[in-house]
Amino acid sequence: MTGPVDRSTVDTLEPLIDAVRDGVEGEGWTLSGLQKTSSTEFEGRWAGQSTRSAYLFFHREDLETVSVEAYLDETSRGLTGSLGLVADVRPLWELESVPRALNQVAALARAHLPEGYQTPVTLRLRLPRAEEDAREAELEARVKLRIPRAAMAAGSSAVSALAAAVVKSLEAILEDPHSRTVLDLDGEGGLS
Repeated sequence: MTGPVDRSTVDTLEPLIDAVRDGVEGEGWTLSGLQKTSSTEFEGRWAGQSTRSAYLFFHREDLETVSVEAYLDETSRGLTGSLGLVADVRPLWELESVPRALNQVAALARAHLPEGYQTPVTLRLRLPRAEEDAREAELEARVKLRIPRAAMAAGSSAVSALAAAVVKSLEAILEDPHSRTVLDLDGEGGLS
């Protein structure tokens, strides 16, 4: 963990990073990567704007195909962020259809993520080599919860508490027996 979290208002990127880390690491996930970027050269609609972003990657030693990721952004317009689960999806040939798989992941998100938040769900398909057949595509599910500005305005404690609650909800998705029909969790020692 990063140590005691300042309980003041979260108004810049660094306190937001610390608050998210505090909540996620408090649930037993370890920070395995942190990438910060700054952008200041925009044209057109965004001329004169600037952004600072952070990507945080968390893992648990007992889970190989699952991670928790956070994307946090500080812009001229304020802070935004999301916290989400990234998990491998069963091989394409094991799925009835991609739309059905997306519906299954969405149903898991609805069942376990707290109500009242924006919770986008994504399935990504990737073909490792262009010469491979599409049936060999690798699939990945992403279930996110957008951190509301109200939580950031409430301070670091609120953001940490929300991050911890989201991680517990994401873990509940993994523990749900229905998740095994769509997520590739075979051999994951940390799940029942």
